[in-house]
Amino acid sequence: MVYRFKLVSDEVNNFSREIEIDSENTFLQFRNAILDSVDFTKDELDSFFLCDDEWNKQEEITLEDMGDSSSDTDLWLMEDTVLSELIEEEGQRLIFEFDYLTQRGFFMELKEIIPSRHLTDPLCTMKRGKGPKQFIDVEAFEKKIDLAAQKKAEELEDIEIFPADEFNDEELSEGFDIMDMN
Repeated sequence: MVYRFKLVSDEVNNFSREIEIDSENTFLQFRNAILDSVDFTKDELDSFFLCDDEWNKQEEITLEDMGDSSSDTDLWLMEDTVLSELIEEEGQRLIFEFDYLTQRGFFMELKEIIPSRHLTDPLCTMKRGKGPKQFIDVEAFEKKIDLAAQKKAEELEDIEIFPADEFNDEELSEGFDIMDMN
């Protein structure tokens, strides 16, 4: 059976990829197909995360065992984990985080399951736009985050907040005619 995934980025508006992969391929094969589709190197650590409908990260599938998982949580390694072990239905959401430091990644959704087909190797069946850069200047990224936080703080300062005890219900209802609905 073949899975067809769509990938998008929150950094680049006109970017998307579609990748078809056999359900019996591993997450490592999926990772390599994604990285090839955006011309990224394969020498960085990255992870897949299964997500809920709100994009909250659930299970992590890692490239390597970092030795930091507790004994009561499952350790899923890309090389050993077949897609069909964790992905079973259309609409499943995943994040492929390719930059641990800044938590940048691709948002992915399983768009279609094709039961009558099989593939030996994953295929990128659609490329739209240029992907984000694999590496970014961390200092510039931090400045951008700081500027965004500063702007948000300034916006919040401009909002006037009135204490609830300064309002009188009678004053608020003056000038409004309330019709009798009986």
